[in-house]
Amino acid sequence: MLQLSFVNFRKDTYILIEGKEITDCFYIIQSGHVKLIHQNQIPGAESQVLGPGDFIGVISCMSQRSQIETAMAMSDVVCIAVRRDQYPALIEKNSAVAMKIIRTFARRMRDLNEMLMQQTLNNSSADEPDHIFHVAEYYDSIRQFDIAFYAYYQYIKIQKVGDNAKKALRRIAGLKASSRAVYLEPSGDLLRNYPSDTMIFSESQSGADMFVIQSGSVKISKIVNGTEVTLAVLKKGDMFGEMALLENKPRSATAIAKDDCTLMTINKSNFNQMVSTQPQLIAKLTTTFSERLWSMHRQMANSMLRFNPVAKMTDILALEVEKMRISLSKGTQYQTNLTVEDVATMCGLTKQEQAAALYPFTNTPLVKLIKGKIFIPDCSELVKQAAFYRKQAAKAATQSI
Repeated sequence: MLQLSFVNFRKDTYILIEGKEITDCFYIIQSGHVKLIHQNQIPGAESQVLGPGDFIGVISCMSQRSQIETAMAMSDVVCIAVRRDQYPALIEKNSAVAMKIIRTFARRMRDLNEMLMQQTLNNSSADEPDHIFHVAEYYDSIRQFDIAFYAYYQYIKIQKVGDNAKKALRRIAGLKASSRAVYLEPSGDLLRNYPSDTMIFSESQSGADMFVIQSGSVKISKIVNGTEVTLAVLKKGDMFGEMALLENKPRSATAIAKDDCTLMTINKSNFNQMVSTQPQLIAKLTTTFSERLWSMHRQMANSMLRFNPVAKMTDILALEVEKMRISLSKGTQYQTNLTVEDVATMCGLTKQEQAAALYPFTNTPLVKLIKGKIFIPDCSELVKQAAFYRKQAAKAATQSI
């Protein structure tokens, strides 16, 4: 039987502190109001105020990471405490709570994603149909023809007239005979197989399916100002595409099969059934969202390093170490599967910034190159140096206000 406890917080006391302890529970506010404060808050952004029915601490609790925000009681506050191991039982008893958390997380991810693009590349991504054409052109220009074919095809489905449509039709005709692109049209298949280097969906494309990776890996990326920014590389068991399903909005990023992969498809109909019948799967989805939000908040801190490309690359590599949960004991080594160019792309560096940063980055004692891949001699030193860079940037931002 599910038994939840109540916790009282006095006005002006801290409920959670950013960067501090990993907690085994989260809170649902029953009465009172709570203010959320972020150390690396975007200048001009307002602090968020939460009230009855809202929740705090879910990201840290479900991802088992340190707190991403500070929560302060603005009045006397009463909260319901939910332990991590109680969450599946809570979903069974009250699925509306889980859906509120999931939909709130989806909105936060979309907003953070947009802010990251703005901060990293000083540009917002476009949701207009023509953006799909520009995505196709980019992959065409780097000879990723199977990916380009898929994007051209999706563009023509929604834009049949104009100069870009004519160009897209010519490229479709030229590439069709050799294209390995699959699932150009909607499919009811529960399992889908994608060859490596083929597109699963394009940013700005409409769609209402999410996917669970059964085998292989998937790259999530965006094209902004003619630059590809890698947001994540997902592996077996990971989920993606959920924001389009939950919010009924165009895709916010592009998904590409990095290897041959098999995906399980989840649409609105079977997702709603899952919420009521498979609480463990919904709990896993909440954990997945929590991991992504934790990572995106870390990336927001990385965006504050935009005037120091070497610091950005050091910090984004440290983030990969943290995401992998590699031991930070002194002397722990780690051989990555990343090239220096991969890390620079993940930072959203321009070609000019990459050219200036690659040599000093590879000549620090924090990294070595083995067969073109980055080797980290001491993960703890890398993470410490990255934290130092972030602290410097946060201090500089505070002094400039």
